[in-house]
Amino acid sequence: MKITKIYEGSLAEELELQIGDKILKINGSKPRDLIELSFLFADEEIEMLVEHSDGEQEIIAFEKDIDEEIGAEFESAVDKIKCCKNHCVFCFVDMIAPNMRKTLNIKDDDYRLSFLYGNFVTLTNLTDADFDRIKNFHLSPLYVSVHSMNGEVRAKLLRTPLAAQIQNHLDRLQSSGVEYHTQVVLCPNLNDGAELDYTISEILKRRPFAQSLAIVPVGVTKHRRDKFPLTQFDKDGAAKVIEQVEKFQKKSRAETGKTFVYLGDEFYFLAGKKIPPAEYYDDFPQIENGIGMTRNFIDEFHDEKISSSDKKISIDVISGTSVSVVLKSLADEEMRRNKNLDVRILPVVNEFFGNKINVSGLLTGGDIINALKKNQRNCDKILIPSTALRSGTETFLDDVTVDDMRKIFPAKFQAIHNGGEFRNSLVVL
Repeated sequence: MKITKIYEGSLAEELELQIGDKILKINGSKPRDLIELSFLFADEEIEMLVEHSDGEQEIIAFEKDIDEEIGAEFESAVDKIKCCKNHCVFCFVDMIAPNMRKTLNIKDDDYRLSFLYGNFVTLTNLTDADFDRIKNFHLSPLYVSVHSMNGEVRAKLLRTPLAAQIQNHLDRLQSSGVEYHTQVVLCPNLNDGAELDYTISEILKRRPFAQSLAIVPVGVTKHRRDKFPLTQFDKDGAAKVIEQVEKFQKKSRAETGKTFVYLGDEFYFLAGKKIPPAEYYDDFPQIENGIGMTRNFIDEFHDEKISSSDKKISIDVISGTSVSVVLKSLADEEMRRNKNLDVRILPVVNEFFGNKINVSGLLTGGDIINALKKNQRNCDKILIPSTALRSGTETFLDDVTVDDMRKIFPAKFQAIHNGGEFRNSLVVL
């Protein structure tokens, strides 16, 4: 396993490991992935075989606290990603534009990435050996794409007969003591209505192993080539889903004090309804799945303590069309407090994926540049959503970079990660 980053003050730094070094063995065993490395590294006495970037190998022996981690990042968390063999009717990978980065075409269905990073898996690609390894290493919680608890419907959605075994697959996780979070990609006339009632009811029965259920609306880009009929929710359809799910939410809160069933933010945007309060999201168990992200952003904005600036500041804020109303409300609130502030929210229509894709995280650099050119004005700063950038970089999905934008527009560019940063950016140049 090749080291790509070493944390300051970490054990890896103390051992004088270097970026590019490879950990070959720990106490005589070769770690297949980050999971095995963590378990092997849990011993207090370690003998580690390292290969340096020049090819020289060295055995490093040391003692450590039982809970002390190595403090490094690696080139890959797994030896080889387990790819998805399903052909889901709503698969987003099948809807991306042609000739994009190869990494965007990877369909992972890897239980190890589910445990490590919260990636959702269908369980259809697990072997008996995989289930045994999940049990032996107690890989809990996992994140499971359920979509429907009706085996026949699920097999139709995932287009594999293995998908019909969802009840048995969840039983196997539970018999191993493994907890799991679940999600449903909701498709009109496929797994909604009475089918959704059944799915929610069945997952609720599986508490406490089932930890949460997220329901998100299907998205369809203009690049979808699949002939299977698939439509998206409109305003009335989204409102009906909210009303339907609220009954289960109230029942769950009455029984356990927790909502358990959470709706994706886009349902509220589509229906023109307010985002629920923070209490509704409990401890935000699926915020990485976008569930409650808007509420969290709003609360972070209000929690950020700032003082008014005595300088006039002009700012453009880039956003997807769905969340623009929320951002405008927050910006208007701040402008009422600070008369020197001039904020313009610029909702960008997604021409790259199609105008029905309205989330900020799928905006491309090209669409943002075009929107800024059409609505160009002199401003001090342009704020862009960090979710639209590849993690740890300033590169958009279409490989346009923030530096490309800086060459065109004289304003300062800043990526915004959360509500606190957004509010602070409105007063600090």
